[in-house]
Amino acid sequence: MKALTNKNYNTFLNEIKQKIQSAKIRLARAINTDLIMLYFNIGKSIVEKQEKFGWGKSIVEKLANDLQGAYEDSAGYSVQNLWYMRQLYMEYKDYPKLQQLVGEIPWGQNILIMSKIKDSKEREYYLKSTAQMGWSRNVLLNFIKANSYERHLKNPKQHNFKKTLPIHLAEQAEEAMKSSYNLEFLGIKKPMLERALENKMIEKVKRLILELGYGFAFIGNQYKLSLAKKEYFVDLLFYHRQLRCLIAIELKAGGFLPEYAGKMNFYLNLLDEQVKMEDENPSIGIILCAEKNHIEVEYALKGIEKPIGVANYQFTKSLPKKLTGQLPSAKEIEEKLSGFIDTAESNKK
Repeated sequence: MKALTNKNYNTFLNEIKQKIQSAKIRLARAINTDLIMLYFNIGKSIVEKQEKFGWGKSIVEKLANDLQGAYEDSAGYSVQNLWYMRQLYMEYKDYPKLQQLVGEIPWGQNILIMSKIKDSKEREYYLKSTAQMGWSRNVLLNFIKANSYERHLKNPKQHNFKKTLPIHLAEQAEEAMKSSYNLEFLGIKKPMLERALENKMIEKVKRLILELGYGFAFIGNQYKLSLAKKEYFVDLLFYHRQLRCLIAIELKAGGFLPEYAGKMNFYLNLLDEQVKMEDENPSIGIILCAEKNHIEVEYALKGIEKPIGVANYQFTKSLPKKLTGQLPSAKEIEEKLSGFIDTAESNKK
């Protein structure tokens, strides 16, 4: 028997990993296609029964309650989700080509495209791009916000997916599975593309803030804070010379979630306790998200005493009045960042 060498074994190990990865992708894509077709057919049934029996909106709520009572894992059959199923059928019943495409991407991405894109050609572009490049919901959201379709029309680009496609599809496999099935077999963590996108945002925003001026001095990114033997990391930390305070910035590729406010409040408490000098003012937090709901932000910030802003700097009441004019406006941020996704996309070629 020949001796086991590191080189031979590593080659063998990589082959097995590739087989496992390929199996994950095939399984996830097959389940996702069946799931989306199920949702399409449920939406079709709802429409047909409403037309046949004259049922109104209440049938959707009743159906949701009964389905949730019948199935333990019934998150997919909420009232809102059933309305999305109905919309899926209504939006695509006259577009056979698009019907095939919707089965190739996860449910969350389908909802996003239905909600934000109305033109059929534009929908086709985002459906195809999401399927081919494996965009997570948050990455897709950022491409929509960056008007990727309009840029594509002006300057169609050829993509080389061969090197990156396996990773992208693995991420899409995770997206497809986590919303409906909890299979330990997949075992994929946070999408790498989304993490890479947030890292690019961090670097871009750092340069942007420094270029805009306003008295910012850069301290560090992924700034480490410690508490009770645990480590925490702030995306970006600045010092503002005029306001004489620390400013922490957190960046999220997706929409605002209420827990982001609590996390930022936690960071500000640590900064004020461990980093702030005695003669400096309380630290300020800024959360930059791809989108936000004003009412959700309002309630998330209610009761928080630390000055925190979300996206367009709608700060809590405790923010000092002298802050006005001392920080860049939301418009300035958006104008500077508008092309960073397109630039990142170009850099792949």
